[in-house]
Parts: sequence; C-alpha cells; structure tokens
Amino acid sequence: MGALVALVALVRKVVGAGGNPAGKRTPPPSVSRNMNYTGVATALDPTPDASGTVADHSAGAIPRAGASALDTATAVDTDVVVIGGGQAGLAAAFHLQRVGYRADRDFVVLDRSPRPGGAWQFRWPSLTYGKVHGMHALPGMELSGADPGRPSSEVIGAYFESYEQTFGLSVHRPVSVLAVRAGAGGRLLVESSEGRYATRALINATGTWDRPFWPRFPGQETFGGRQLHSSRYEGAEQFRGARVVVVGGGTSAVQQLLEIAPVAAATTWVTRRPPVFRDGPFGEEEGRAAVALVEERVRQGLPPQSVVSVTGLPMTDAVRQARENGVLERLPLFERITPTGVVWADGRRVAADVILYATGFRAAIDHLAPLKLREPGGGIRMDGTRTLRDPRVHLVGYGPSASTIGANRAGRAAVHDIRRLLAPAPGPAPYRSSFSREVSGSVR
Repeated sequence: MGALVALVALVRKVVGAGGNPAGKRTPPPSVSRNMNYTGVATALDPTPDASGTVADHSAGAIPRAGASALDTATAVDTDVVVIGGGQAGLAAAFHLQRVGYRADRDFVVLDRSPRPGGAWQFRWPSLTYGKVHGMHALPGMELSGADPGRPSSEVIGAYFESYEQTFGLSVHRPVSVLAVRAGAGGRLLVESSEGRYATRALINATGTWDRPFWPRFPGQETFGGRQLHSSRYEGAEQFRGARVVVVGGGTSAVQQLLEIAPVAAATTWVTRRPPVFRDGPFGEEEGRAAVALVEERVRQGLPPQSVVSVTGLPMTDAVRQARENGVLERLPLFERITPTGVVWADGRRVAADVILYATGFRAAIDHLAPLKLREPGGGIRMDGTRTLRDPRVHLVGYGPSASTIGANRAGRAAVHDIRRLLAPAPGPAPYRSSFSREVSGSVR
C-alpha cells in the first residue's frame, strides 16, 4: 500500500496533477468517451439474442489486470466506489457511513441522474404517491407527511434529497460511469465522465431504468403508427382519440392502461402470460417471499426476473372497476405487426395507431462487461450481493434485491462483506454510533 501511495504521488508530480488538502478529494481529470443517451457506453456488453442468451464470458475468480499501472496510479484512490444514487446506492452509502467510512474520503457515490430521486424522478406526473406500488423507506429515515395526491417523482425526489443532506452522502452528479476494469495493485479502475477512480471494492447500484426492454416481433419495422416504451409515457393526453395496443402484464402496464382507456378511441391489452391479481396488503413478509423466488435464477447464473413479476398485480378499487368494465380484458400475445396494427396466429386482427410496450427493463450493467462477470446463461452468479467471479464487486438492486425493501437489505449486506474484505489493510475508523440514530424526514 505504501509503495502504491508513493507511486501515485510521483506520477502526479510528473504529469502536473496538483495535490489535495488532507482528507479531501477533488474530481480527477475528465475522461473523454462517446456515450449514448443513457450515459453508458453500450458497446461494452453483449445483447441477449431472441432466446435471451448471450455469449460465454469465461474468466477466473479474479480478473487479470486490464489497465496499466500508470492508469491506476493517476486515478483518485478510494476504498469503495458506489455507482448509482437511487434507493440501493443511498442505502449502501448509509451503511458505509454507519460503520465508519466517510464520503469523499473513504468512498464516493457516482450518479448519472441530474438530481436526487433515482428512477423515481423520471416517472410520469399522473403517477401520484398514493398509487405507488410498494415504496419502502430508506434505512435510518422514515418518509412521513407525504401528500398521496402529489406526483411520486416530486415526493420521493424531495425525500432522497433530504436523505442525502441529512447523512452527508455527497453524491457526485451527473456522473456517467463508462467502464470498470481490473487495474494494477489489486484495484478496480472506474472510468467515468468525471475521471478515473482506483478502488479496492465496488458497489454497483445502477438499477434498470437505463435499459428499457423492447420485445421484437415480425413486421415491427413496417408499422405506420407510433411505438414507444412505457419509460417514455408522459400521460394519457398523448393517446387521446387513438387506438392503442398495450403490451405487458406488469404494474406499469395496468396503471397506464387505466389512464389511457377513458380518452382513447379503443384499447387492447396483450400479455405473454395470464395476469395474476393479488388482493390484500403487501408487507415485509410478502416481500421476502417474493425475493426468495427470484434468487434461484441468480444462483444458476441466469438473467434475473424482476421481483415485481412474482408479486402479482395489486387488486385496487380502480383495478376491480376496470375489470368489470372490460378495460382489463386480456388477450394473448399477437404473432406479428402489420403497417396498420397487430395480427394473431388464428387470423384475428386489431387496428392500432399506437403500440405501447410496458415490457419492463433489464439490469443496467454494461459498464461492468470488461470484468467478464457473466455466466454462459447470460446472468451473473452471486453469493449474497458478491459476484462469484470477482469478490470485490457487489451488485445491489440486482435480481433478488431489485425492489425497495430488497435494496435496503442488500446495501447493508454488501457493506458488511466489504468491511471484512478490506479489514487486513489499513482502513477506516471503527464504528461510530452517531450514525445509528433514526431520523424522521417530513416531505411537504
């Protein structure tokens, strides 16, 4: 460690990098890289084919260094880099603080979003807080006093912002992480739009919002109307007077269909499998059971299903009424798309002006591709939150922890594991009890 620190100082002197005051970090030299609209270089990761599989990435338990010693030496040195400032990233940062790590000294949080709120900040305005499907509070600070009629993007955005300020998490944004690769000296080299970081451990909490899933159908390119993903849904008004086909069986599909139906000329709902509606409350015990159902696929190295896909659809009064009115009369998935609509194998046709794909998302982990973490089946095998191919890398908000309750627990588990991993080397101060208090956050 001492030799590495000396090398860092020497290289920075040679290249003209200025020193920092004790205990403080300034952003490293910027990295120039071509990015797509999500802010992530997508060429780094393979795309699953129609069967859902990707090419095999064979690798050992610890990848060999993929960056030079100079690259690592000129990077800003830290113990932990957290990628993502949503629910999972903030939960991880909280637990890092709680065991004695300090933001911008021992760890850094990088978030590509323009402001606090995670994926919630991008939700459509008519999704009010009262309609949210299972939002669990962040650790150490309850969400109280929220107006159920206020847009969830505003309520949760304000809550996340207050949380970051209360605990001094110092999230760096907007910062896009372009790639993570093995560096020299046992470090991971994180390349970002802010510059390079050399870290001893990584917590990836990038969620799924940046990778909307678009299914492929024969004739899709011939459709003469509009096709959009639910992530671009802005409200029902954009569908007024249109014939709309909604594809997908999740919560977003139902919520958006219920908004669109009163103003559209006609709506058709199609799903791959018959939807399952759940009556009654959905508490922590139900959440744990849902998480357990997802874990098996991850253990097998397969791409995870979303936790929401195994919880069922909540049976609200609005949903019950829509079922009675025929709005939620579901049809099986069509066979192909034509210039004027969709066609089933039995010859049935539905004319459409718009096809709305509420077909979910995939894990936004393209930037981890240089580490070769994937199994032949396309997923990443994990032990808890730790990836089996590289024990320095933890995924929170992935697979079993891709829910607000799962993300909170995963953040705590990742920090516990990382603390043990880093224990042999000189590290942060011991646990400080001041971060164990509960704080009540009121959102007005």
